[in-house]
Amino acid sequence: MDTLVNILEYLSLGIGAVGIFIVLWGVILGFIEFLRAQAAFFSKGKKPVPLEKIRIDLGRYLLLGLEFLIAADIIRTIVKPSLEEVGVLVAIVAIRTVISFFLNKEIERLGQAK
Repeated sequence: MDTLVNILEYLSLGIGAVGIFIVLWGVILGFIEFLRAQAAFFSKGKKPVPLEKIRIDLGRYLLLGLEFLIAADIIRTIVKPSLEEVGVLVAIVAIRTVISFFLNKEIERLGQAK
């Protein structure tokens, strides 16, 4: 049983690391695209990338990363199901769900504005 718990703890850490990597990767790509858009804005003859597209792309990475982080929290709580852990999980999932909801709405709004 201890082996299964250890495996699930490592799995949870791995999934959480993937979520963090996805968010960081999205931020890096968004920053690069932002720099390109600014360079195009200041140079003649180039059409800049619309900032809305950068926001949509970054939002997608944030949403995907949040989903991985929620999955990691759920696995972590399954491994150590104390009342305190469940309460923390509920709070974290609620906050991340609200963030995901509004981020998704913003992405939809930006996508329709194109």
